[in-house]
Amino acid sequence: MKIVAVTTWYPTGLSPSLGPFVEKDVEVLSRDHEVEVVHLVPPSLHDGESVVERGGVRVHRVVMSTQRPDHVARAARELRPLLREADLVHTMAFSALLPFALGRPDAPWVHTEHWSGLTNPGTLPAVWQVALPVLRPLLARPDVVTAVCEYLARPIRDVRSGRTAIVPCIVPSPTSLAPRPERGEVLRLAAVGGLIDRKDPVLAVETVAALRERDVVAELTWVGSGPLRDRVLGRANELGVANRVHLPGVQDATGVSDVLAGADMFFLPTRADNFCVSAAEALVHGRPVVVGATGGQGEYIRSEVGSLVDVQDAGAYADAIVATDARTRSLDAAEIAATIGDRFSPESVQQGYADAYRDAAGARREAGR
Repeated sequence: MKIVAVTTWYPTGLSPSLGPFVEKDVEVLSRDHEVEVVHLVPPSLHDGESVVERGGVRVHRVVMSTQRPDHVARAARELRPLLREADLVHTMAFSALLPFALGRPDAPWVHTEHWSGLTNPGTLPAVWQVALPVLRPLLARPDVVTAVCEYLARPIRDVRSGRTAIVPCIVPSPTSLAPRPERGEVLRLAAVGGLIDRKDPVLAVETVAALRERDVVAELTWVGSGPLRDRVLGRANELGVANRVHLPGVQDATGVSDVLAGADMFFLPTRADNFCVSAAEALVHGRPVVVGATGGQGEYIRSEVGSLVDVQDAGAYADAIVATDARTRSLDAAEIAATIGDRFSPESVQQGYADAYRDAAGARREAGR
């Protein structure tokens, strides 16, 4: 079957870290289908190539700013010939729905949603907060919608009568599971995520200082980049923990695995996440986790291997870290990883999409009658 995936989130030469989870999905879909991608790329991230190949998949680039109605209209026109030969259209991410506002594709249509704006609209820029109530009904148009967790599925079901299914993010287990390091005098914390407000890296630094007040010496290695880097380093200096906070920047999958392998615990004081891939990655690497409670991560983090904190307070996170460390110190990496098993494996996601495609084709046949 020929699938055309349409997304606003996909890596480019100027933004290699944009939408890696979408590219993972495309890679899995390519195992069973002929897949082409149409990337509705923001002008600022377009690297000048209109057609590229990534991982054996052809990617067509169509320039589209979500803030420009003329761009959206032009993208809708440019999409038509690219969708003509599709047996199924698979849109990914809410903003990819915009060019379909005035017309559905001829082929069965599946939409996959990751966007935290649906579950936490208060975190959006003002323009999106105004536009969202008008645009949310676009989610009713696809034949089937998949969400990465029940937390995200709930607001989607509010506007849909058709099927909404759960297909999680892909979180592959490491080829070999590194044993947990011997617990020394320093508690080694690892975080993975953007240095952005929603992930609250400044609070993470304040938590390191709060642990010191509890006579716990902790070091934090935060993998990722973002606009708050200078604020994070400045706050670490102010609190006297600059030598305990490390920002190695963006790392590839091997680099992330190496950081997790050397950590005693994963810690991310996120304010809101739909799935929190990095917490799931930590668990499949056999490391206990302490994360913010708002999001779908509570659907897979079991109390024996992690803690969810429902208030953005350094003392609360420090207390949770101390308690989780004591509760999990006797568990080995395999016991922690077993709490996830193969729920988020590529094969599980592959089957979830196969079911969604079957149901979308059936819904379209039924509508045709």
